[in-house]
Amino acid sequence: MSIIKTAAVSMIIVCSVTLWGCSTDATETEQVPFVMVTQPNSSYNNQKSYAGDVQARQQTALAFRVAGQIIERYVDVGDQVKVGQVLAKLDVKDAQLQLNAANAQLESAQSAAKNAEDELKRFKQLLPMNAVSRSQYDAVDNQYKAALSNLKQAQSNYDVSRNQTGYNQLVANKNGVITARNIEVGQVVAAGQAAYQMAISGDREVVIGVPEQAISEIKVGQSAWVTLWSKPEDKFAAYVREISPAADQSRTFSVKVALREGNAAIQLGQSARVFFNHTEHNVLSVPLSSVSANDQQAYVWVVKPDQTIRKVSVTLGAYGRDSVPVLSGLNPQDYVVIGGVHLLREKQKIQPIDRENRAVKIQAGTAS
Repeated sequence: MSIIKTAAVSMIIVCSVTLWGCSTDATETEQVPFVMVTQPNSSYNNQKSYAGDVQARQQTALAFRVAGQIIERYVDVGDQVKVGQVLAKLDVKDAQLQLNAANAQLESAQSAAKNAEDELKRFKQLLPMNAVSRSQYDAVDNQYKAALSNLKQAQSNYDVSRNQTGYNQLVANKNGVITARNIEVGQVVAAGQAAYQMAISGDREVVIGVPEQAISEIKVGQSAWVTLWSKPEDKFAAYVREISPAADQSRTFSVKVALREGNAAIQLGQSARVFFNHTEHNVLSVPLSSVSANDQQAYVWVVKPDQTIRKVSVTLGAYGRDSVPVLSGLNPQDYVVIGGVHLLREKQKIQPIDRENRAVKIQAGTAS
């Protein structure tokens, strides 16, 4: 019986050793994963974006040139208007009364001037015959000149009253679209008080706010591209048209980015995002997915010639959209792990591959 027990125990030990060996081989195989690697780029493409909204390049406030009460309003927000189109009217009763009074004064001045002219002609005929004195003639001549002056004044007053009667109609001076309305029927408005805001048809631009620490990177004429929140897949070429010389209360500078194309397809008020690209040469950069941190110290995994990895501390610049500049700690010839950096450990053996899933051979002297 003891022989049988001994044989059974031996069999169990052999099987255990065999299984342990198989497990060890499987573990060793799993510990050599395929890891994607790349070398740092020699330039850094820093892309920044800012949110804004689409506005018309030219906007104007429309107002009556005279005071009065609104009796008609013909357009509202969103309406397209054309040059010469009547937008609103004021009550013309008082203006018409002023025009009638001015017309009466003009007729009176015309009659007085005609009488003074006839009187002067008679005195001119009598003066050579000494039928009237020189002083009498001069007095009549002065009366005629005064009558002419009164006639000119009456004519001017009439013209002003006639113009003011016409000013009781608010007329569009450009083609465009109404973006704001500030009047209602029955409202009394002052001369020059804005009745409508109109965006003039034509070019469009995106207005963005740039913080003071980044405004020095933007120049007038600089190229950019714009995307719309409603159509993020479409890109529109643009350029910086104007930069505000002073910051507003939020400490941002207003920047107007004019569109080179797509004015007909882009509507006023749409949400947009403006992108700027700035390439820095002779600056190493790595993908964001290759960077991790421990105790607020950034690091990357560098592959050694024996296909093991080691942690290298690096100093980083400002993070970009897809990459980050490396200011120190890395050499151009180093290979760094691109993704899954939190799953790796020091001196772990890997099988490096590139983005095309091709094996990468690390030459001696490549890793720093």
